[in-house]
Amino acid sequence: MKLLEQLFDHPRAGLLLLRWTLALLMILHGVAKVMNGVDGIEGMLQARGLPGWLAYGVYVGELVAPLLLLAGVWIVPAALLIVVNMVFAVGLAHMGHWLQLTNSGGWRLELQAFFFVTALVVALTHRQQR
Repeated sequence: MKLLEQLFDHPRAGLLLLRWTLALLMILHGVAKVMNGVDGIEGMLQARGLPGWLAYGVYVGELVAPLLLLAGVWIVPAALLIVVNMVFAVGLAHMGHWLQLTNSGGWRLELQAFFFVTALVVALTHRQQR
């Protein structure tokens, strides 16, 4: 048991792995937005009386912030940008999914919840190097 504790007692490595996983998975969503545009998001914003140009903020939340996380700079602000990005994503596109399950039994919002909670954990647990 002592050996397992020694092998797996690396909280900084665990947080780094979590941060990189969040960043890499979020970047894939950002790349999809670059390739396909943000017209759909723009329409959802305008339908709610918000300016369509806010749709370009998705590039900040899904590309810039994750790249900052990978680079290890401005970690807390970058993670909080992802949190805000997910609040907008749920608010615009997923409000009716709170109590729904997928065909495989998963929560319909599990991906959004993963991104939201993981980004929150990254922001809450980051410590500056001294």
